[in-house]
Amino acid sequence: MTETHGFSPNALRILKARYFMKNEKGEFLDKTPPDLFRRVAAYIAEAEKNSTERRAWAQTFYDVMMARDFLPNSPTLTGAGRNMCLSACFVLPIEDSMESIFETVKDAALVHKEGGGTGFDFSKLRPKGSFVRKTQGVASGPVSFLKVIDSATEAVKQGGTRRGANMGILRADHPDIEEFILMKKDGKTLGNFNISVAATDAFMEAVKKGTSYAIYDPYKKKVIDRKDARKVFRMIVESAWAIGDPGLIFIDRINQGNPTKGLGSIDATNPCGEQPLHAYESCNLGSINVANFTAPEKKDLFSWDRFGKVIGVAVRFLDDVIDVNTYPMPQIEAMSKGNRRIGLGIMGWADLLIKMKIKYDSPSALAFAERLASFLRTKAVEESRKLAGLRGNFPNIARSVYKGKTMRNATVFTIAPTGTISRIAGCSSSIEPVFAFEFTSHIIDSEIKDLHPLYEEWKNQNPGTKHPDYFVTAHDIAPEGHIKMQAAFQKYVDNSVSKTINLPHGATLKDVEKAYLLAYDLDTKGITIYRDGCREDQVLMKGAPAEKRLPQERPDTLTSVTDKIKTGFGNLYVTITYFNQKPFEVFASIGKSGYTTMADAEAIGRLVSLALRSGVDPKEVVNQLKGIGGSEPIFTEGGLVTSIPDAIAKVLERHFGAVKNNAKDLFQSICRMCGATLPDEKCPTCPNCGWNKCS
Repeated sequence: MTETHGFSPNALRILKARYFMKNEKGEFLDKTPPDLFRRVAAYIAEAEKNSTERRAWAQTFYDVMMARDFLPNSPTLTGAGRNMCLSACFVLPIEDSMESIFETVKDAALVHKEGGGTGFDFSKLRPKGSFVRKTQGVASGPVSFLKVIDSATEAVKQGGTRRGANMGILRADHPDIEEFILMKKDGKTLGNFNISVAATDAFMEAVKKGTSYAIYDPYKKKVIDRKDARKVFRMIVESAWAIGDPGLIFIDRINQGNPTKGLGSIDATNPCGEQPLHAYESCNLGSINVANFTAPEKKDLFSWDRFGKVIGVAVRFLDDVIDVNTYPMPQIEAMSKGNRRIGLGIMGWADLLIKMKIKYDSPSALAFAERLASFLRTKAVEESRKLAGLRGNFPNIARSVYKGKTMRNATVFTIAPTGTISRIAGCSSSIEPVFAFEFTSHIIDSEIKDLHPLYEEWKNQNPGTKHPDYFVTAHDIAPEGHIKMQAAFQKYVDNSVSKTINLPHGATLKDVEKAYLLAYDLDTKGITIYRDGCREDQVLMKGAPAEKRLPQERPDTLTSVTDKIKTGFGNLYVTITYFNQKPFEVFASIGKSGYTTMADAEAIGRLVSLALRSGVDPKEVVNQLKGIGGSEPIFTEGGLVTSIPDAIAKVLERHFGAVKNNAKDLFQSICRMCGATLPDEKCPTCPNCGWNKCS
């Protein structure tokens, strides 16, 4: 691409890797950002009533996206014009029967195939050990079926570049709650799930008072026990400290604010928790880059008029998405069109504060957050009512708090993570503080330096000077500061707010406990925490200190086998030697591909050999290499080969069996798609290709 159109090299790289449309030969149909945004704008504007309106709104939609004032969620950018689903968030029901459970497994696979994320409430499933009358056996419990869906997700994601993301929820008053809380602490279980406890008001009040609370059996439909609330809460805190899961969903609060109560309770959210949804409901999201609305000439340095206009355009865009969307299932289409729920949010919040020289965790920042959130909610509701006057109310309005009123969309405001689209826009993510102002990402034979543009500009203008305190990173902010910012926005958000509460590495269990209680006291709808470096700790904490391993000496003669596998760089020859009937060494060579590629192949072979000679299980080697992306992926008889490391993993699998679950996936600090170093966050976004672990 010769023209940047104002997009950074990083943004262009992500657009090319993830969003530009290709034909069957792999040739780009979208060659520049204007090609992408014209395609998206024209497709979304098909919902308008006539050709004149369609042309006019297509141009307006194109303008706001090209200006990076507003961007829709990734599925819309990827799927528009491709007969794909454009929504990011789904909730699927699970009833207490084998038929329902496996119907949900199938439905989840259909959603994941389209790139969506799914949430499930497992609280209706009978507890482990319950009698099953039909088979005269005993039930295996909710946790076992989380594992079934996790395995199905793993299988679906092998077929493409999208990772299936899930949210698993269990009520605090379910008999199996303790097993649920502890199930991810081994570092291997449920690699495709975030999990949250649905903390009821009764549970949280019992925690605060130090009393017991009732345990309800959904099968027997009665209270069967009482548990010590603080003991259960302590288990939640200890697991979150160690691994970042489970989070808390304040489920009663979600339902108190649910505008469509007539349709029943909301029991689950999407994978990152910002979108509570009814069963079979979906929601499409989009975010406004508020950093683009600074106005030095204004008294308060912000252009409220222009912000209001873009809010109007964004609400119309998201409402149009509902009508042009392709839904994975008829039940989802019916519920989504019945409520017409949209989730407009923001990104670039930290950048806006830096431009205005306001420290992220200051009282001024919290006050401005409330003002901006209130303005967005008011304008979005106004636009929704205006659309209702033109197009009609959402069909389920008679069963909502808007009965007798005018409203096009049951909800309008969501604060979602914006990892990839904020990188395209060149701004900070969502309402998060800047993770780091300088970050170096390493790929196999190169490194990418990521320098925050506002920080770079300030450094160039002030060489050798200590930066002012409004340049503050996520780990400079106390947990209370993160939670207060989340709460400030939540006051006006009718859906919910996704926000990671960053804790320093040295944070204690008491710090996690205080964070969870503060989030409840400040009326948020949920909380997730991430302690810096906790995943690495968890790997080390699995057992006693490992004894030092030394590689075995090599005998003079070894038996071997050589396989050939096609890669994007040519044919790769992989030789595996054996000693005492176990794999001992791996040699990899690739011809006619350049010295760097040959050196990479040889280096990988040497390191694999060192691991095998030191007694490492070959399947662990496959775990580390499988799925690493590269610049020249290629389809072969055996499927997609994404890189030389991935090719070596596939050869090893031929001889030692398929490795279906990447056990270390949650604990790696490298991108599964391109191998770049990832920031140490709960849901990091790759700075190189834009891949995100949670979507």
